[in-house]
Amino acid sequence: MQELAVIAVVAILLFGKNLPGVARNFGKTYGDFKKGLSDIQNEFSKATRDVEGSVNEAYHSNTSPSKFDDYDDFEEASAPKFEPPPQAEPTEKSEA
Repeated sequence: MQELAVIAVVAILLFGKNLPGVARNFGKTYGDFKKGLSDIQNEFSKATRDVEGSVNEAYHSNTSPSKFDDYDDFEEASAPKFEPPPQAEPTEKSEA
């Protein structure tokens, strides 16, 4: 409670006659901030519901597990066997 009194005294000393206008601007800005924050929270909630709906839809779809039996049926990749290039014979350096 004392903190609030100190803040009120400081506000009166700093702003004096302009205190109502400053308080009005602060209230408007704070309201806009809260509205923006609420909009962001609503967007996150909507995105979460969309993702959960997609996951549930995929989970409960009528796809049978037998369709996934052949996931490992594939042709093995074929490539020519790697042969390293022939190494050159070391040459002797002549001393000068």
